[in-house]
Amino acid sequence: MADPYAVYARLRETGPVHRIAGPDGLPAWIVTRYDDVRQALADPRLSLDKGRALPGSYRGFALPPALDANLLNMDPPDHTRIRRLVTQAFTAGRIEQLREPIRRTAGELLDAVEPHGRTDLVASYAAPLPIAVICELLGVPPQDRPDFRAWTDALVAPDPAQPGRAKEAIGSMLAFFARLLAHKRAEPGDDLLSALISVRDGGDDERLSEDELMSLAFLILFAGYENTVQLIGNATLALLRHPGQLAALRAEPGRIGAAVEELARYDGPVLLAIRRFPVEDLSIGGVRVPAGETVLLSLAAADRDPHRFADPDRLDLGRDTAGHLALGHGIHYCLGAPLARLETEIALVALLERLPHLALDVPYDELRWRPSTRARGLISLPVRY
Repeated sequence: MADPYAVYARLRETGPVHRIAGPDGLPAWIVTRYDDVRQALADPRLSLDKGRALPGSYRGFALPPALDANLLNMDPPDHTRIRRLVTQAFTAGRIEQLREPIRRTAGELLDAVEPHGRTDLVASYAAPLPIAVICELLGVPPQDRPDFRAWTDALVAPDPAQPGRAKEAIGSMLAFFARLLAHKRAEPGDDLLSALISVRDGGDDERLSEDELMSLAFLILFAGYENTVQLIGNATLALLRHPGQLAALRAEPGRIGAAVEELARYDGPVLLAIRRFPVEDLSIGGVRVPAGETVLLSLAAADRDPHRFADPDRLDLGRDTAGHLALGHGIHYCLGAPLARLETEIALVALLERLPHLALDVPYDELRWRPSTRARGLISLPVRY
């Protein structure tokens, strides 16, 4: 968990595709080289539909239908239909409207920590900022915001000592979204969820089903919040470990857009793309992969491939990062990528402006990483300033 990149480098060097024990303990194929990963991400023969898996070959989240009918489990034409409908509501204008609320929230969070001289930056900043933003987007008022962090932790990084937590979190999420949808139907507002409900309840032949609507709300919360927490945390840590790059960004904060792309490439929030299942026997990197078996595409390994990025283990905020895969590629490219970029840019600029002499407050090897083979994120990030 502390250094997956060394493992990925060995895998990448010894072969393009390897048969491994997957995160669920069952056999899977992992793809690590940039060209193979990029091509596979856009290959329609690799399905996201769990129904394409061989019987008994895959165990994933046991989500109820009301949360499972989401874009991460769909292929065209359903994926095309729903993504088009979401895109109509999740517009660039709606994201731009969040710029000032993001800045305001970042400032308020830093107001709270600034006097103390030290803090856990994940708990005090990297986590609450995206929670506030995603609730603003969905139209969840502050007094009604439950413990999203506990829910997502239970699903992304389950505790083996508490096997019932994931089921409890799913039940809590289901009940929360049922109440929220009922409220938004009764009192619609100028928010994404109200816009999606109008699509669901409209007369269009391509409207959303009720399960699809609920699943979309769940996905927007879950993916939109969780990945941004990790991106902000990982990016801050990378800058702290590279003081020359940190100083350059402080001197030229206008470079933040390019900097975030390199920080995402260097240590992004997702190690493995969502699992895929071949609809037919196919060849990846010259290796035959049978139909129905689980395929894991390593975004992290691909973005450290020296055949694509020179000296890839070096953080270089001036690097040309065009084509990096931290946010995916193809029809399943991250729907919330523009929002994640905006949040991270604002979060980092505010952090560097407000907290001078920012430094790690513990040795690097004492940092703890979340116990997940798919997500890449810190449990905490103790800093002083």
